[in-house]
Amino acid sequence: MSSDVRLVLCGDEGVGKSSLITAFVKETFVPNIQSVLPPISIPPEFISVANNLTMSIVDTSSRPQDRQSLNREIRRANVILLVYADHYTSERIPLFWLPYFRSLGVNVPVVLCANKCDLVVDTDSAEVILDEMIPIMEEFKEIESCIRSSAKEQYNVNQAFYLCQKAVVYPIAPLFDSKEQNLKPPAVAALQRIFFLCDRDQDGFLNDKEMNDLQLKCFNKTLDQFDLQEIKSMIYKADVGSVAEEGISQEGFIALNEIFALKGRHETTWGILRTFHYTDSLSLSDKLLYPRFDVPQYSSVELSPTGYRFFVDLFLLFDKDNDGGLNSIELNSLFAPTPGIPASWTKSQFPTTTLCNEEGHVTLQGWLAQWSMTTFQDHKTTLAYLAWLGFEGSERGGTTDALKVTKPRRRRKTRPKPGKVDRNVFSCYVLGAPDSGKSAILDRFLNRPFYPLYMPTIKPRISVNSVEMQGGKQCYMILEELGELEPAVLDNATKLDECDVICYTYDSSNPESFQHIVDLRCKYPQLDRLPAVFAALKADLDKQQQRSDQQPDAYTRELGLSSPLHVSATWTSSVSELFVQLAEAAQNPSTATPILEPEEKESTVMPMILASSAVAVVVAAVAWMFRTSREP
Repeated sequence: MSSDVRLVLCGDEGVGKSSLITAFVKETFVPNIQSVLPPISIPPEFISVANNLTMSIVDTSSRPQDRQSLNREIRRANVILLVYADHYTSERIPLFWLPYFRSLGVNVPVVLCANKCDLVVDTDSAEVILDEMIPIMEEFKEIESCIRSSAKEQYNVNQAFYLCQKAVVYPIAPLFDSKEQNLKPPAVAALQRIFFLCDRDQDGFLNDKEMNDLQLKCFNKTLDQFDLQEIKSMIYKADVGSVAEEGISQEGFIALNEIFALKGRHETTWGILRTFHYTDSLSLSDKLLYPRFDVPQYSSVELSPTGYRFFVDLFLLFDKDNDGGLNSIELNSLFAPTPGIPASWTKSQFPTTTLCNEEGHVTLQGWLAQWSMTTFQDHKTTLAYLAWLGFEGSERGGTTDALKVTKPRRRRKTRPKPGKVDRNVFSCYVLGAPDSGKSAILDRFLNRPFYPLYMPTIKPRISVNSVEMQGGKQCYMILEELGELEPAVLDNATKLDECDVICYTYDSSNPESFQHIVDLRCKYPQLDRLPAVFAALKADLDKQQQRSDQQPDAYTRELGLSSPLHVSATWTSSVSELFVQLAEAAQNPSTATPILEPEEKESTVMPMILASSAVAVVVAAVAWMFRTSREP
């Protein structure tokens, strides 16, 4: 909505355009005024239709010699007040003026004003003039409304200018199809989403409390019992089945706003829509979907406690059968007010990426893990869905209250300084030779059964779940198997910066498996900057000597790292230990980053020089004292 309404008055000479402006500004009729008034600016305190809104009123001339100026003003208009005064000038409305506006490519609302009604003695004649406009209004959809006025009698002058303000601030065109006499699909979709957000108990009805909450939120006042009953009666007459003992159904809510549009009370509907941040094009505002949220380099984004609480409440609300999981129907219902399940989730084959129960329904733990991963990888997606799903933060923070930014962390050429990383979500790339058991680790991370059949990973795979650390604290770990994209990812500095720890895996029963890790680290030396954990997988099979220049234990010892952890996908305890080690390595990178260069030691040269100097001074002092004591 524009903060400035530019109103341009058009019409034939002598219809009273300048007199209307003067009567509106001075609140009295002024005879013998100039033919074209200069532009007038009306401050916000005199605008009744909305706060913080100014209005510029522009008078025009219809003389041929002023046509260029007229064209310029029409193109700059937000709304046109098209004035006529008699039968001849009324005929000029459809024959000249309205086609003329269209020829200029102007698509703004037009308010028709039948001025000088004080000259029409017969009231029926005045009504006839208005009746003649009805077919014209049906033909030209840009016409918002029609009104009779008299500048001389100060009749409907304020109302005419009010209709112009209203046409800009509360446009009917996006809402209502006057030909079909119903709300347009985008308006219906917006109202359905609002109904969904206001239906707090998700029973499909707005009860009296929910209706009162909506009224209070949108118009800062409540509905008394009489008002509620009036609303229900209006809806009942339009659609009997839309009002029930439980409250007003979604169909009834749509019907109510359709009644508002039919009765010219569409400002009520716009009051609701704007409270829920809809623009004039009936899309959610970009400021709501994508608020400013600065993330410093080397920082990551996580859900705040408020954000986690919101997603927990959402899960509990839509788990209708209380089975501890969201099935496909419940997920579709939950995402109803959004464009659907996030595209990134679909791309990664959700819900296979997170924890599900035996029926394949997403558990609460898996639901929170999935949103933790989404926020870590693309916080803008989370912000948009928080807005669509109705998250309400503080007036200042909005949806950003649901997120928090971690402290920046930098990669060092030498081993990082001791200390924990202040983060709760970590990314781990699982690297290793084909058939080393990487996929089995990702499956076991989600408590899925072990399948011995080998299937090569082509597309990247992701598993996200929480890891319980020693002491009971939890963090979220994103395990990613890169598939055929591995070379591209490892060559991408940005992608490596997003990774917190590398899990190097090899098949301990295959003598050729470990050499793949050695070759990989030689090919991509940039991996040396990342914390690493080595895992000897398939430990339930016979261990084989690795055909490599160095055996795994010696290799990791040389890097200053722990020996490879022996893991089998069939041993639950060993798998759990691996995940804890990965989380601890990510949280304490100094304990798991390879030692590439000797640590800088304090130089002993300067202390030795200082010590020698001190001894020399002491010896000299003693000699001087001994010499003076011998003198007579």
